[in-house]
Amino acid sequence: MLMLNRLLVLIGVGFLLTSCSKEEITPYPCLDGDCSINFEIDPLVSPGVYQDENGYWHIEHQGYNYFTIQGQLDELHSDYYVNGVPLVETIFDSNYWVWINSITFTVPLYSVLGFFTNGDFLNPIPIGNLVYTITDMAQNFPPLNIAGYSYNPNSEENVLGSFSKYNLEPRQQIFFDTQMVGDTASVFIKTIYPQNIEIENQIKIIFE
Repeated sequence: MLMLNRLLVLIGVGFLLTSCSKEEITPYPCLDGDCSINFEIDPLVSPGVYQDENGYWHIEHQGYNYFTIQGQLDELHSDYYVNGVPLVETIFDSNYWVWINSITFTVPLYSVLGFFTNGDFLNPIPIGNLVYTITDMAQNFPPLNIAGYSYNPNSEENVLGSFSKYNLEPRQQIFFDTQMVGDTASVFIKTIYPQNIEIENQIKIIFE
């Protein structure tokens, strides 16, 4: 009977030790305890860019058809790095699509049995011209979102948005040509931290 009591005591102690074992705690992703994001238009790429009192960024076209949005994300806890790479993702999207209207393209036509300018058969002589309209080209070249991606309604696999992964300082080039001067646009930004923490931001732009 004494042996049985000792056995029961040992079983009880073992159960208590097991039940009191420390629970593994998953650390919060960001070191400062509050994941946040900060994005702006890079003034080194677009000198003179500024944000007004209403939150709109004013940017002038300076001869090249893009500007850059740069970001700064919070530093992550060491548990959320793999081989030194942070497990974070940023997605860029916008409400502005570029569509070319009233433009035609003329290309020369050649024949397999046509003539050549010399005997080496390297310079064929065109037999006529073919004119493409934007309607013709739209079937093969869908409109472009200024955030850097296109949408093809005929495709079964469309990914909306441009992605910057595993980077605490994401950068994204945004399309901007002279036809857009005078318009406004919004660039939408979402950063996904570990533990599915999503932070959203919006950059409102006036093209000048």
